[in-house]
Order: sequence, then structure tokens, then C-alpha cells
Amino acid sequence: MNKIYDPKRQEWEALLSRPTQKLGDIEETVNTIFTAVQEKGDEALRTYTQKFDGVQMKNFEVSEQSFNEAESLVSAPLKKAIKQAYENIKCFHKAQRTPAIRVETTPGVECWQEKRPIQKVGLYIPGGTAPLFSTILMLAIPAQLAGCKEIILCSPPDSNGELPPVILYTARLCGITKVFKVGGIQAIAALTFGTKSISKVYKIFGPGNQYVTVAKQLATKYGVAIDMPAGPSELLVVADDTAEPSFVASDLLSQAEHGTDSQVILVSTSKEMLTAVEKDVEHQLQQLPRKEIAKQAIANSKLIFVPTDTDAVELINEYGPEHYIVCVKNTQFYLDNTANAGSVFIGNYTPESAGDYASGTNHTLPTNGYAKQYSGVNLDSFMKSITFQKISEKGMLLLGETIEIMAEAEGLQAHKNAVTLRLEKLKETVN
Repeated sequence: MNKIYDPKRQEWEALLSRPTQKLGDIEETVNTIFTAVQEKGDEALRTYTQKFDGVQMKNFEVSEQSFNEAESLVSAPLKKAIKQAYENIKCFHKAQRTPAIRVETTPGVECWQEKRPIQKVGLYIPGGTAPLFSTILMLAIPAQLAGCKEIILCSPPDSNGELPPVILYTARLCGITKVFKVGGIQAIAALTFGTKSISKVYKIFGPGNQYVTVAKQLATKYGVAIDMPAGPSELLVVADDTAEPSFVASDLLSQAEHGTDSQVILVSTSKEMLTAVEKDVEHQLQQLPRKEIAKQAIANSKLIFVPTDTDAVELINEYGPEHYIVCVKNTQFYLDNTANAGSVFIGNYTPESAGDYASGTNHTLPTNGYAKQYSGVNLDSFMKSITFQKISEKGMLLLGETIEIMAEAEGLQAHKNAVTLRLEKLKETVN
């Protein structure tokens, strides 16, 4: 790993850059596929599934028979683990429900806010070298709790044109029945425009590679919302001499094995910690089945020494990590001053893996510095707030003149008239 000691602040931006491709390298491909899917629908989906996934597809939708077969192919221990994770995630997200807010701003002027589910949502579940069935739990559970009427799931097929049984088992456990074997840019395009097989949705959720991230951003140009820009995974650990080096190394590697474009960073006020963690990373790396993937990610990663806790916090906020592990003596200082992070993990015994799978928090989080302005997925991600108001005769008499004066000052006479007519009517009634 690259070791950097006490970098100057003017070097931070370059030091903290992500190993991402330039947007221009990706946009052309995404635009081409979007246009094809918009114009040719399922035919384009078949063409690009053949090109990128190496399989010819007749039907994209998963059959009831496939769901039933998947049930028997998932081991009992894995089913038990998924069910426990399901309960924890459901418990945490159910607790995020909030009641309607109702206020009388002026006597006779009542305003309130209520939440409503987004009716149609699309869930994208990455496949490839590691089919992320856990992401189904993270997206489908809050979607169901929110009350979304139509939930469509897309995931790339394997070389046999199928989805892993664990993907189908988890989808069914979460009550998802509309599952389609299509991935990548073409899946996002299908959810954006709709095809004969796949319905158009109002909002798209789910992580993916840089191509999927750009595809989601393009979808917004066609009136479809997205959860957030979520690309290659990343982790930042801040650790001092109170941390266990082997634990820190294991956490760094847990993210490095996600993909070759992942990035992991260790920030420390201890040079000894950097050296110890680097040694442990090298040792543990050799034992990993996904060693070659992790190696390439480690090449994008850094060990950074800073002299003070204040320097560390400021550098971390500048980075805005997706996953952020805090393993230091002065824990509260770091937590109090955390401004930019997707999800925070505290202490020697809180690995990021817990949040990835089963503690209850959501693992669909903003990457690439977007934690500076985006939240991770939560129950409200699947809902929208609608405001209501009702004004009585008394309320109109008390508020009307204020509205008239403001409307006239803006030169909007019709706005003023809408109030004036009502006030005149009320005065007639009083007289």
C-alpha cells in the first residue's frame, strides 16, 4: 500500500482522489445503450445481454418454477442467517417511521405534512463475481415497509441465463415477485423507459459499477429519480494505538475484495500502526480466494499518517467515505466532528461487514465523495412528503391582507385577486 506521511493540505485533493474512470470514457457507451433500449425495447435487452453477459435470453422474467426450485437449493444455515439479517434490517427500518406533522401557523390556518410511498420502484442488484443477495434485503425491506405498490428487481444472469438461487430465495422472502434476468446499463435503461417485459418505474435503487452509476445519473434526465450516485465500494479506517492491527487489516481487505476499482484508506496518528497494518494486510491477503481482485484494489489504496486528531478529522471530512470505521481512544471527538460519511462503525468489535449484512443498518451508501451531500438508503428513500393546508374563514381574515400585500409587491395581480375576492365575500357575510 502507498504510505504517505503528514501530507500538506494543498495535496489533499489529489491524495484523496478515487480510482475512477473519466466520465467521458463511459458516457458514450451509456448513451448508445439507452437509445437502443428506448427504441427497440426487449430486442435491445437481448442484444446487450448477449454482448455483456454471454447468454441468449428468451424470457427475462423469473418463473414461479425457478422460485420454487431455488427454495430447495439454498442451505439451511444460509437461510437461517438471511432470516436473522432480515429481522434486524426490518426492525431498524421500521423504527424510522414518523407520524404526520400538524401545525396551526395562525389561528384558522392549519398546515400538515404526510408521507406517501413512491408507487413504482426498481431495485438493481449487482451480479458478476459476487452476487449481492444482501442488497435485496437492504432495498426490498424498506420498499415493502414504505408500501410501494410495484417493486421490480433486476439482476444480471449467469452464463446459463439464470440467477443464483440465493438471489431468488431472498427476493421471495422479501415479498418480491417481479424479478428480471437483466443487468448493467441495459437494466437501468429498461427501468427508465419500460419495455414489453419490464415496466417503467419512478425511482431506481441499488449500487453497481461505474457504468451503472452513470446510467442511473442519465436516467434522471428522463424523469426517473435515483437513490444516489453509488459506484465502486470504499472504506476509510481511522485508527490509533488502541486499535488491533489485524482487525484493521481485515476491514481494509473486506472492502478491497469487492472489486478492482474499490479503494481503502487507513488514516492514523501512529506511524507504528501504519507499519503493523501494512504487514497484516500482506499476510491476510495471501489467504483470500479473491486475492487477485483485492491486490488490484490495494494498489489504489493508501496508508496516511497525520500528526493530530484534528488533522485526521478534517482530512476524513474532505474525503467523505462511504464506510467509515472509528477505532481510536478519543472516539467522541471523531464522532462529534464527523460531517461527511455514509455509515459509521465504532470500536474494535464493529466490523464494516456487520453493516453489510446483518446488524440492521443499510449498506446502500453514497460513494465517490457523495457522502458530502447524500444520505444512504433509508425508509424515507422510498417515500415522499406531501404538504396539506386548510384555511377557515377566520384564518383567511387574519392572513389575507398579508398575502395581498406580498402578491402586489411581486406584481402578481391574479394572486392578489384570489385572496381579495374571498375577503370581500367574507365581509359581505359579516355585514
